[in-house]
Amino acid sequence: MAANKGKGQNSLALHKVIMFVEDYEPTKADSYRKKVVLDGEEVQIDILDTAGQEDYAAIRDNYFRSGEGFLCAFSICEHESFAGTADLREQILRVKEDDSIPFLLVGNKSDLEERRQVSIEEARARADQWGVGYVETSAKTRANVDKVFFDLMREIRTRKMEDNKDNGKKKKKKSLAKRIQERCTLL
Repeated sequence: MAANKGKGQNSLALHKVIMFVEDYEPTKADSYRKKVVLDGEEVQIDILDTAGQEDYAAIRDNYFRSGEGFLCAFSICEHESFAGTADLREQILRVKEDDSIPFLLVGNKSDLEERRQVSIEEARARADQWGVGYVETSAKTRANVDKVFFDLMREIRTRKMEDNKDNGKKKKKKSLAKRIQERCTLL
C-alpha cells in the first residue's frame, strides 16, 4: 500500500461502517482517499491496495513514484506471502531510487496465531535487516490497524521536515556562493 499525504483541504464528514467479511475475495487493485487528523493536523492519505497483483504493475509503479511512504503487508499464516515482501520492497526501491523511504513491514492476521507460519522473530529480523519497523495487525479485530497508518504518516512527516531543513541549508549555501561571486571579479 502506498500512502500520500496532502494537507490544507476542507474535510467532509466521513461516516465509517466497519464490517469484517469472513468469506473474502482478494482485491485486484483498489485505491482509497481519506482525510484524518494526525497529531492535531488534518492530512489526506491516498492508499493503493494492490493485493500483490502483477496485472497492475503500471498502476503500481505510478503509485510507487508518487508514494511518500509504504506499508508492506503479508499474512502471518502464509510463508509465501512473507517471501513476496522482499520482491515488493525491491520494486519500490527500484522505482523510488531511495532506500530510506518511510516503510513499515506489517504482519496481518495476528488473530490467527494457531495458523502462524511466519514467526515474529523471522519478521522482525527482516525488518531489522531493512532498517524499518515491524507491526502485527488483525483486520478482523482491527488490532493495530490505525497504528500502522499513523506510524507511517509520522515517518513521512519527519522525513519531509528533514528534507525541508536540508533544502533550506542548500539554498543558504547557494545564496552565499552567489553573493561571493557577485563581489568578486575575475580577470
